[in-house]
Amino acid sequence: MKAVLFDIDGTILTEMPLIQLFLPQVYDKLSKKFGISKDEAREQFLGEIFGRRDTYDWHDWNFFFRLFDLDLNYEELLETYPHKLHVYPDTVPTLEWLREEGYLLGVITSGPEYQRLKLKLAGLLDYFDVVVTRDDVNAIKPEPKIFLYALEDLGVEPGEAMMVGDSLSQDVYGAKNVGMTAVWINRDGEEGYNMADYEIRTLHELRKILGGWE
Repeated sequence: MKAVLFDIDGTILTEMPLIQLFLPQVYDKLSKKFGISKDEAREQFLGEIFGRRDTYDWHDWNFFFRLFDLDLNYEELLETYPHKLHVYPDTVPTLEWLREEGYLLGVITSGPEYQRLKLKLAGLLDYFDVVVTRDDVNAIKPEPKIFLYALEDLGVEPGEAMMVGDSLSQDVYGAKNVGMTAVWINRDGEEGYNMADYEIRTLHELRKILGGWE
């Protein structure tokens, strides 16, 4: 095993505190814009999001801001409230250990270019040898080419790389489909489907998995 690649949201950090901050602003703006209640505004906005789940557009907050003609920009929200990005406590120690052990590190995200900004603001960008967003390849996980693009950039074969992510449909299925080792990080203890090669609850468990490869 030469390389370990990660998903971002729900895997190494969560943007949920930021989402909880701006969604009430969204509902308030829509309520005034359309003359409807905030509950109705919430239903309309979330309806569009859930209706597009796992599509190319679903991964971009700016798409939904534009869809409703809202004067919001996700890059500006990130830069205004960087403290609302919560890096999981097991992330930095794990990345430090992996670098010390000599692994190449990468990120594969279905999100747009602002994912790099998110990593930078969270203090994580410099840990990675490669970061591939949907905008780099015009594709999202589980499409093979987003994984293959990252592997080619790192100079490793699929069988020499491990993908760690919280989505069975995107991270695990996508990685296995191209011949990578797939690790499902199941932080919330959801019911699994035995699809992943490994299932972990924290990133610390990667040490045990990778120790077995020595």
